[in-house]
Amino acid sequence: MKKILLSFLILIIVYSCNEEVSLSFTEFNLEYSENSIIEINAPRVDGESAIGDLINVTIENHISNTLNFSDDQTNLILADALEKFDTEYKTFKNDFEENALVWEATFDGEVTYQSSEIISIALTSYLNTGGAHGNMNVTFLNFNPSTGELLKIDDLIANKLAFTNLSQQHFNAAIQTSDGINFEDYFFGEGFQLPENIGFNNDGVNLFYNVYEIAAYAMGITEFTIPYNESAALLNVN
Repeated sequence: MKKILLSFLILIIVYSCNEEVSLSFTEFNLEYSENSIIEINAPRVDGESAIGDLINVTIENHISNTLNFSDDQTNLILADALEKFDTEYKTFKNDFEENALVWEATFDGEVTYQSSEIISIALTSYLNTGGAHGNMNVTFLNFNPSTGELLKIDDLIANKLAFTNLSQQHFNAAIQTSDGINFEDYFFGEGFQLPENIGFNNDGVNLFYNVYEIAAYAMGITEFTIPYNESAALLNVN
């Protein structure tokens, strides 16, 4: 009887360890307007779990570091980052009282893909702290849903050489509609390079080049999606 009970308990433990962790997301909203204007609308894992907490902290750290202008990229907590950004703006106003610009920062995020093997989140940030125009940037955060750990691009791609060649084919097709712009104009005479941000959506693998990452500012962003039926065999995630 004891052996049967022990075997039953072991089965329960094994099943619990292998059971897929279900993570659901809600939207986290925050508005800050002491002096500068900051608005945040970002995904947040609902409920309490170690995995969810890790994902939420990573998202908040990304926002905090984007607001942090100092060379010290220590992961500030969000409340401190908001206050620091506001303090920087007050210093700017004290130095340039005649400048009517109000600093602003907005963050919008969405879960673009979620499966048992990967959670892909796109975070768009826009900062206007002076200059000819504000600065928009899109960052993909890819998480392991079993651990909450942030995955690097090399974690996602099984065959980087083949994936790079495939990406270049789709890149060439994406820029064909740009009149008078050559491949060399994008990479300044260098060879093709994968973007810093690769994410996932329902249609396939999303490759996103932010402004200034390649080409001149006037060319804007470059984005394209490689369907899964072409890319699946080259990935580490199913």
